[in-house]
Amino acid sequence: MKTQFLSKFLYLLLAVALVITQACNASRSVKGGAIGAGAGAAVGGAIGSKKGNTAAGAIIGAAVGGAAGALIGRYMDKQAKEMEQEVKGVEVERVGEGILLTFDSGLLFDFNSFQLTATTKSNLDKMADILEKYPDTEILIEGHTDSKGTDAYNMTLSKNRAKSVADYLASKGVARNRLKTDGHGESRPVATNDTEAGRQQNRRVEAAVYANDKLKKDAEDGKLSSN
Repeated sequence: MKTQFLSKFLYLLLAVALVITQACNASRSVKGGAIGAGAGAAVGGAIGSKKGNTAAGAIIGAAVGGAAGALIGRYMDKQAKEMEQEVKGVEVERVGEGILLTFDSGLLFDFNSFQLTATTKSNLDKMADILEKYPDTEILIEGHTDSKGTDAYNMTLSKNRAKSVADYLASKGVARNRLKTDGHGESRPVATNDTEAGRQQNRRVEAAVYANDKLKKDAEDGKLSSN
């Protein structure tokens, strides 16, 4: 029984290693197609755990893989490039068949507030314009805090901050049914809470941008342009 379990475990590790190796040798858009179901889910879980969030895992979990995934990856490449060029105060990272966006909460809100600053609104205006150009995606927005304050207070603050971002994007024309929100309070740190530098990293808002069902079907049916 132990031998059978060990064999399955080693097989899974080998599958994951193969996917990672193929992805490292591929272009950014092909990475999206290389990570499919099964091994892709394992890789997504590892990414989500490493980053202390579920946003990256949500992106990988929505992947279709194969040639369709590669087409979706190219669609995301274009969108990510525009965001990198146009939107300030956000880290843009291509993950699988989607885009992971990380905002420093200090650039979005004043201390202990979930009201967006004027600078933030200007940046989100540009993001809304780009999201409208690429309508066949869904956006998961998650709020996170440091460990100062009570668990209950931090959970409420993180949810309110995620909702503020979503509400503002919706007010600028992004379809509300594309926007989902969640808050994790202090439960998913990406750095130590023992230093101010670490706490600043933990005070963040993340957004996962990934294909909706229409985009996946168009890619699978060959209706999505590869240009």
